[in-house]
Amino acid sequence: MPSIVIAQGGGPTAVINQTLCGAIVAARQNDASLRILGARHGVRGLMAKDVVDLTQLSASDLARLGNTPNSGLGSTRDKPDPSACATILAALDALDARAFIYIGGNDTAGTLDLLSKRSTSACRFVHAPKTIDNDLVANDHVPGFISAATFVAQAFSSVDLDFRAMPGIYVGIVMGRHAGFLTAAPTAWQRTEDDAPHLVYAPERPFVVSSFVADVAAVYGRLGRCIVAMSEGVQDETGRPLAEVLAAGALERDAHGNVQLTGGDLGLEIGKALKTHFPKARARVDTLGYLPRGFLGTIDATDRAEAYAAGAFAAEQALTRSGSVVLHYDGDRTAPRLVPLDQVAGQTRHMPDSFFSSDSTVSDEGRAYFRRLLPPRPDLFTPFV
Repeated sequence: MPSIVIAQGGGPTAVINQTLCGAIVAARQNDASLRILGARHGVRGLMAKDVVDLTQLSASDLARLGNTPNSGLGSTRDKPDPSACATILAALDALDARAFIYIGGNDTAGTLDLLSKRSTSACRFVHAPKTIDNDLVANDHVPGFISAATFVAQAFSSVDLDFRAMPGIYVGIVMGRHAGFLTAAPTAWQRTEDDAPHLVYAPERPFVVSSFVADVAAVYGRLGRCIVAMSEGVQDETGRPLAEVLAAGALERDAHGNVQLTGGDLGLEIGKALKTHFPKARARVDTLGYLPRGFLGTIDATDRAEAYAAGAFAAEQALTRSGSVVLHYDGDRTAPRLVPLDQVAGQTRHMPDSFFSSDSTVSDEGRAYFRRLLPPRPDLFTPFV
């Protein structure tokens, strides 16, 4: 029986299962004769012929799956070599796959592009977007980002209130390997320059410790507190991730060669710098780690709907053509489109220069972008202090 195969790759998000459900429902509606199969743990599951039949999932199970943050099929960061590609393509042929939908980020798109170029069958290859980093080119924003950004905005607003009550210096280290969108997102809730985060350090700007210390001293001297949002992927002046420099090459790498940045080494070194230069200040460094990317309490309704629509659109396109689904914003509404895989695969979208007003602050244009995406700031009472 012909089938459509779906898998998930890369890090989980709060809404990646909405994309899976959208694809399942749309595939059923488009061709009721198709089996809908899910590969467990991405292409690794395909290679092992480890698939689950999703064809008969009930409406209630689909609703619960869609509202559950994680990757329901399991995920992987495996990067197939030519031999693995041949095994994956043979598995798709054995399943009589008319299409393979792979939900994921940059590396997932790259895997699909490899498979598409090596395939000699009629199987179509469609990439459905997800990433909390918001770093897929050709997208206005990416499913998963809004929910994660809401968590980060809530975290920094909460810390700001804490440090108004008991002044000091706080640095929150946020996920984001090459792009600073998630780190800069809490600026959406700034009403005045006194609101956190007061300083934002993203991978797009070189990080210099002496400049960081001077920036913190200036804000701390003015307000009696300083709240800093820092990307885990901040780079030194040579373009090397600061976490990698500080760890002297000891950090682990995944199959795509990406350094694992969430271990806390950067936070430890930043904490040491604060204690050295501000010995009398209450100083704290926290690494948010994986918490923002799939937090149950911040699943955004718009993010949920857009993720579902991206999956449904992927399934609608999958039986006729290959490509990457992107979210396009026309100035009024956001809708999915399909672009060639090689327009997205292996590329990284960075925050534009116009989103920065300095190396450590976000511009009005940047804040306007984040305000368009994030839910409104809660109506909080302004403290007396």
